[in-house]
Amino acid sequence: MRTLGLRHVALNAVDAQVTAEFYVRVMGMTVAWRPDAETVFATTEGFDSLAIHQGNLPKTGGQALAHIGFAVATPEAVDAWFAHLTALAVPIVAPPRTHRDGARSLYCRDPDGVVVQILYEPAIAARALLPP
Repeated sequence: MRTLGLRHVALNAVDAQVTAEFYVRVMGMTVAWRPDAETVFATTEGFDSLAIHQGNLPKTGGQALAHIGFAVATPEAVDAWFAHLTALAVPIVAPPRTHRDGARSLYCRDPDGVVVQILYEPAIAARALLPP
């Protein structure tokens, strides 16, 4: 099984809009999508995807990382990964589903409990598959 690389990170934030503004103004990203008032997806011209989710911060001062995501080339690859992970008895957090923006993903856990997303994101896939 192959991926296009580790191209997606999701952060939990106290205020998704304030955090998104930092990544846009300071880090040079652009907003790709705001599905609701508490979620912002930022990108670096289709190379990377940063999801910012308001809330869900641990009350004990834990880190803001929600999950990491490995990009794949097609929506069907997400389903192939689901079969692969299931065959290896990897704990599945959420089975494959298609999102409103055309992305498709699933979530599993690594041995230390980190949530890992397998993600087809159209802009990342299109950019990654361009000839050099």
